[in-house]
Amino acid sequence: MTICHVFLTNSYTEGKSYQENILSKYHVKLGHRVVMLAAAYTMRGGKYRRLPAEHYLNADGVEVFRLTPRRFLFPDRRFNRFPELRAKLEAISPDILFVHNPQFLDAGVVAAYVKRHPNCRLFVDSHSDFSNSATNWISKTVLHRLLWKHTARKLLPCTEMFYGVLPARVDFLVDIYGLPREKCELLVMGAEDDLVEKARASHARERIRAQYGIAGDDFLIITGGVIDRWKTQTLLLMEAVRNIRDERLRLIVFGSFIPELREQAERLIDGDRIRFIGWLRPEQTYDYVEAADLAVFPGRHSVFWEQVAGQGVPMLVKDWPGTHHVDIGGNVRFLKEDSEEEIRGEIERLLSHPEEYEAMREAARENGMRVFSYRDIAERSIRPR
Repeated sequence: MTICHVFLTNSYTEGKSYQENILSKYHVKLGHRVVMLAAAYTMRGGKYRRLPAEHYLNADGVEVFRLTPRRFLFPDRRFNRFPELRAKLEAISPDILFVHNPQFLDAGVVAAYVKRHPNCRLFVDSHSDFSNSATNWISKTVLHRLLWKHTARKLLPCTEMFYGVLPARVDFLVDIYGLPREKCELLVMGAEDDLVEKARASHARERIRAQYGIAGDDFLIITGGVIDRWKTQTLLLMEAVRNIRDERLRLIVFGSFIPELREQAERLIDGDRIRFIGWLRPEQTYDYVEAADLAVFPGRHSVFWEQVAGQGVPMLVKDWPGTHHVDIGGNVRFLKEDSEEEIRGEIERLLSHPEEYEAMREAARENGMRVFSYRDIAERSIRPR
């Protein structure tokens, strides 16, 4: 079966752990021919970069076509058109189309293709909610309630299912775009099965701890990602660890701090109990999560939440609306405040009440891959409704 992923709303960046990367990878693993139609953009060093139009087979076995954008009315990337799209769809002749985000001007081209080829099944996912979209009047009213609602509804008659990748994003599809609830469903992000298994089989816990001089009975917390203005609470976590008087406690921070936060972060790193190790490749993050006793993400949601839940490690995370799907039976505690005191109190409680921590760990280990296996997610994403 040929599955064609269409991702024209943002930059398709190789080597990332985003939904478009991992779903297409696991569709290949399930034995399908997989094609990605992507805009000729990538993200490098935190900036968008134009790429030449090209055609290649990537490391995951996905056939990638980079399509040249044409500006339409405005110079903003969101309003590009892709003149090659119709011809590419006809040439690929997919059995399934999987559109990542309905917010693009050529949605009508996709809808017209499915109408001409009624045996082609269409699925659409969306990554928009009120934490990352519709954050001001123009965005909410003009872009989302008018323009992107229009493009989403162009796809509606021929779409088998719209997926929100968080509960909040399912609600956004219904409330902002006016899509029928029965055609909107949660499709979670997850953890890569082969990398979870590899981290456990390679004794990553012992290896990583030995690398940093962390004893087997030390309590290791991990956090990380792109630490920007939406995740300044990571600094509160670092302060909390510094203020907890327990020599067993260790914190590893991976990723990158935006320049405005770097000086504050450097003051909190002490080289022993709190380490900043820089950016990790996606596959490396699985080893570090496997080595941890607890993951703490006190800022905005990231793909690491579902990865950590899948790997069976307990978490403290910020109580964002529409993100409680990561609670799979008591593996998570939600942080209600942006305060060092609350983070410190939750960590101290787990250190002084090991039975509570063990209950969280048991729930995480028992249920993680039942819910967040990417192989299962990839299968569910194209299952007939």
